Amino acid sequence: MSFGFTPFPWLALIVLLVLFFGSLKSRGRLRRLPVLSVSAAPADGDSSEFRAVTAVGVRLEAELVGAAAAYARREGLLVLDLVPGDMPVEPLMDLLHDVDPVAFRTDPVAAGRGAGHALLVHESVLARAEVDRLEGLSTVELIAMTAKLKRYAARGTGHAVAPGLAAIAPDPRMVKARMRALGAPPAAVLAGYVGEAGAFAGATYTTPFWGLLALATWWLQPYAVLTGQTAVRPRGAHFSTLLRPFLAVWRWVRAVSGPAAPPAMDKAELAVKRAGYAEAVAGGIEHFFEERRDDCPWCGSGDLRVRVRLRDRLQAKPGRFSLEQCRTCGHIFQNPRLSLAGLDYYYRDFYDGYGARGAEAMFATMRRQYNGRTTLVKRHASPGRWLDVGTGHAHMCLIGKSALPDTVFDGLDLGAGVEEAARRGWVDHAYVGQFPDHADTLAGAYDVVSMNHYLEHARDPFAELDAAAKVVQPGGHLLVEIPDPECWYARLLGRHWHPWFQPQHQHFIPVGNLSDALAARGFTVVEVERGPSHQGGLLTAALTHVATGLAPDPQAPWRPRPAGVLGRTRRVGVIVLLIPAYIAAAVLDAVGGKVAGRFGRAGGSDAYRLLARKDPG
Repeated sequence: MSFGFTPFPWLALIVLLVLFFGSLKSRGRLRRLPVLSVSAAPADGDSSEFRAVTAVGVRLEAELVGAAAAYARREGLLVLDLVPGDMPVEPLMDLLHDVDPVAFRTDPVAAGRGAGHALLVHESVLARAEVDRLEGLSTVELIAMTAKLKRYAARGTGHAVAPGLAAIAPDPRMVKARMRALGAPPAAVLAGYVGEAGAFAGATYTTPFWGLLALATWWLQPYAVLTGQTAVRPRGAHFSTLLRPFLAVWRWVRAVSGPAAPPAMDKAELAVKRAGYAEAVAGGIEHFFEERRDDCPWCGSGDLRVRVRLRDRLQAKPGRFSLEQCRTCGHIFQNPRLSLAGLDYYYRDFYDGYGARGAEAMFATMRRQYNGRTTLVKRHASPGRWLDVGTGHAHMCLIGKSALPDTVFDGLDLGAGVEEAARRGWVDHAYVGQFPDHADTLAGAYDVVSMNHYLEHARDPFAELDAAAKVVQPGGHLLVEIPDPECWYARLLGRHWHPWFQPQHQHFIPVGNLSDALAARGFTVVEVERGPSHQGGLLTAALTHVATGLAPDPQAPWRPRPAGVLGRTRRVGVIVLLIPAYIAAAVLDAVGGKVAGRFGRAGGSDAYRLLARKDPG
């Protein structure tokens, strides 16, 4: 005797909920999208300080440019993305997925996204961004231009529907190039579409009624978003919606079979870099390491043990790295540590060059941490001058300016990123070089100095703390945020704990050790945070380590030669296979963030944040 069993439609319900809330979000965003009033604009409106940047096939009438300039001037905008009034359904849905017109205006690190047709840009932004080509850009070039200009007008970029601006048809063969211009990995995006199709197929197979309902909801979703609004009237809306699943398959096939995405760098530049990397390792990699030391650099004890040995799972460059722990004081350090040649080799193309785009995208996701740092300082001080050491591209300074508008933020770093930050207006002044080398010149110049995920990179943490003691004025504060080696996850994940971050991180300092070192330099610790400083994403990062180990970046210049079809296919295959694991990891990481907030002091946080006041006298 058999018993029928109908499974509960978990997958279909999840898909339906995602579609429902996604439709509500997109519908609301569309209604908040401003519409230019061409008829209300002055006939002789002055647009002399603005320039139009247009894609091939886009034509802007003088009246529309005048209306856009008047709107930008009235709203205090330096960059205005113009959305065609007849933008096709799928590009419009993508835009609404990426851009909340209201939140975009108030989020200085939001990625620059637009319709990919035309921009109105203030000439001061064009000058700082060194842009001189304004017409005849491809859609891909305009997408990249939008992302770039947003960084030069972080609080002055907006969107508006431009009636009369005719949309150009997107070429589905160029999807990979468009994804690259947006900073998204094309293979992962195309694999994600397969994952979405798999979700519908799985839901339909396990619970046919609910699965088909979910598919029908997605099929007709554009009607739910577009009905009842007049801002944008997509050309061919009914045709695109009624044939949506068939057109989606056609676009995906065209995208996959279309030209490969251009490399992250010019081929000639990649070739030069590849030759440089080959020369660096021609005689082996032993010169990238110093001699192993037999005592602790923090307390001098010789009682050491190996904590973990691991490879480079950040870039998959060659080498094995050892972290040793002092049994006396708990300090963990890289042993043997990198030589100066090793530092140059392993840092090369991580934060700049080949890796610049990825690093920028990563830093832009850390709003919570940036806000947390300024919130901690505001509880104890009202700084007039703040120096961020190891600032990178100065994302923290940019975010900090929102909470502390009267504070002067300066940045210091080794790379060219800090000079770029000054050109963008993210810092008031940029210092290039080693912090200890600037200490005498900057003595007593700042009432706040911050070292956020900087001290663990330093070759000599004591020299960095000595420099801070010089630069912070009496009564001022030093803010330090670093990985917490006493975190549960360090033991749970072992060599896959992301904050090991080898081979870049050279020191892991327990909070007690850092507090003692600061006290010896005339500082008093006023507050230590753990839960709020949790970086998160640890399981997702661990999976990425696995993916990098199995299928490294096929085009990376440190590879002896670019990977062929097999290498690229392998990378795509690994990403596709790991999609379910990534989804599970993201859910568990979200739970882990809540745990860190509640049990951070008990070891649930992967980082700690310490604020110390410099004693007077």
